[in-house]
Amino acid sequence: MSAISSTLIQELVEANLEEFISFRHHIHSHPELSFQEVETAKYISSLLTSWGIEHQTGLAGTGIVALIKGQQPESRIIAMRADMDALPILEQNDVPYKSQNPGVMHACGHDVHSTCLLGAAKLLQQTRDEWEGTIKLIFQPGEEKHPGGASLLIKEGVLENPKPQAIVGLHVYPHLPFGKVGYKAGQYMASADEIYITVKGKGGHAALPHQTIDPIIISANLLTSLQTIISRSCNPLQPSVLSFGQIHGGNAGNVIPSEVKIEGTLRCMDEAWRAKAHELIKKHTVELCRAMGGDADVEIPMGYPSLFNNPEVTARVKQLAEDAIGEQNVVELDLRMAAEDFSFYTHQVPGCFFRIGTSYGDQFTFPVHNAQFDIYENAIGIGVRMFCEIAMKY
Repeated sequence: MSAISSTLIQELVEANLEEFISFRHHIHSHPELSFQEVETAKYISSLLTSWGIEHQTGLAGTGIVALIKGQQPESRIIAMRADMDALPILEQNDVPYKSQNPGVMHACGHDVHSTCLLGAAKLLQQTRDEWEGTIKLIFQPGEEKHPGGASLLIKEGVLENPKPQAIVGLHVYPHLPFGKVGYKAGQYMASADEIYITVKGKGGHAALPHQTIDPIIISANLLTSLQTIISRSCNPLQPSVLSFGQIHGGNAGNVIPSEVKIEGTLRCMDEAWRAKAHELIKKHTVELCRAMGGDADVEIPMGYPSLFNNPEVTARVKQLAEDAIGEQNVVELDLRMAAEDFSFYTHQVPGCFFRIGTSYGDQFTFPVHNAQFDIYENAIGIGVRMFCEIAMKY
């Protein structure tokens, strides 16, 4: 059991918070897209090296895995993960640490996640004689891009040598005030699968539709009827979403094209239903298109699985949070149909993915993936504290 109190952890965090915020400013101002986090990885590696922390680089391209060993290092092994990639968004914030890479921005808070894990790494290394076990730190590339950096790291053995008994990760949450931590035991976030459909017809003159097989009309029927996959085949008590965000067909108003391309997404909470929905979408699409004289190609690559927070791990994280920041500051979250590739880890190792509040009054309330997203930076202290509490006391 750790000899370090929550009060001492808080004091250590507060004494180093200004430095931790500087880490965030550097990472935020030098964002890199998924699987291109070369300079970000170099920066993180340089800090770990300066603190004397053993680590590997180059995993899944730019990933980093570090080990910090306390007393009796084999007594328990806990993994903690942070993602490093940014998004293809032009930042609209006018701040000193604004993105210096036009069109690329840390709009999802991965700079904050990496900073929180870096802060925890520094403090864990400094206090390693006062806690037991081994902490595995995972700095992960490519959370925002299929197939997800987590899946690639797992294939490269990130959860082996040593194998963690539990894994935790955190995420910024602008809908939660600073000072709060949110959790959700059990099913928390949805799976995410991309859908690519090509509706095939026979092009021709728009004034002579009888000489064509109109893929525009077929697509209109298809988009409407596919919603019955959810409304009439899915258990109403099982959350599921089917949405289409792109449809492209034709180049002129008086020309019926030969094909239409459609792209969408499927979100599910249940893995068995997810697999069934894939088959239903493919079958329904092909059969409807053929019934209307056309044809279709359907591709649904397997994306991120649903995210399941192990109840026992989550209960322990919740208790540690309540002990550290007060029961009134730990809140239960709602289900989310968004996805996270942390889910790959939780299908291999018992895990907990929790959130830290980053808004302050009516400030810093822009949602993630928004060009004006930013955080109240004292929230970094909460993230570091939570990682340290879990690492030292879980």
